[in-house]
Amino acid sequence: MWQMYRTVSFWKAVRNFAFIQLTRYAPFLSFKRWIYRHVLGMKVGEHASFALMVMVDVFFPEKIEVGDNCIIGYNSTILTHEYLIKEYRIGAVRIGSNVMIGANTTVLPGVTIGDHAVIGAGSVVHKDVAPYSFVAGNPLRVIRADVRIPVDEAEEALERG
Repeated sequence: MWQMYRTVSFWKAVRNFAFIQLTRYAPFLSFKRWIYRHVLGMKVGEHASFALMVMVDVFFPEKIEVGDNCIIGYNSTILTHEYLIKEYRIGAVRIGSNVMIGANTTVLPGVTIGDHAVIGAGSVVHKDVAPYSFVAGNPLRVIRADVRIPVDEAEEALERG
């Protein structure tokens, strides 16, 4: 992390940290969305809901895009940077519309989550997630490829091969 302040201003990090901490505890969803959009520069869709304790990236929150009607679960983390021993990575995170992200989930840099996807609680999202899929775990696995298909039909299709 020694190279951190070569990539981001110390004062930007302090400012972002203060506003992110404020939003983590704020009970008003419209207030959170306003800070994310107008102070931190995130692209946040209409009716996007960030639960209590959600942590967005402190250094590059402007690289986060969240679609309409999303729910980001309690204590989840969305990262757009990753500092390693001899290098660092920065990547935009795109979360589509109508996405549900379960509590305590970590979304890593450079990931795209498709529209209508469901992410199970406690997951680590380290790769792209297809639209309408239900994924969970660490490592991330596909639980259902298409949540539009009723469960009984999906089970029958699996039995038929």
